[in-house]
Amino acid sequence: MPLSTIIFQSQSLAILCILYYGVYCRRQQAKHVKLMMSGIVWDLILVLQIELTRGAIKTATKVATNPKILTFHVIIAITSVLLYFVMFYLGRKVLKGDRSFLPIHKKTGILTLTLRTMVFITSFLVVSH
Repeated sequence: MPLSTIIFQSQSLAILCILYYGVYCRRQQAKHVKLMMSGIVWDLILVLQIELTRGAIKTATKVATNPKILTFHVIIAITSVLLYFVMFYLGRKVLKGDRSFLPIHKKTGILTLTLRTMVFITSFLVVSH
């Protein structure tokens, strides 16, 4: 396994740990927000690193010739990144005192973290191809 892959996978694991710890600290609002934002920003930086070093977008656009696991990985990775922006929007609403957004924030958060975990798992399957 190339060193860059080990570095990317290690960062991805660290990001997941931060995000899960952020969920664990959800009742401590200030800590929760700092952890979640740190994990999300780091994850977006990781996506940029992968694009700049591997040309991930160019590879992903070859859907017809890509292995199915790579296509699945790309779909859930893009979805989780898009959901980060939804989570940011919903989280800001809750922070500003509109608790009516809390149920959808929680449900969207579960979906986002589930997808992000699946991205981590499938990244090992993609690397092995």
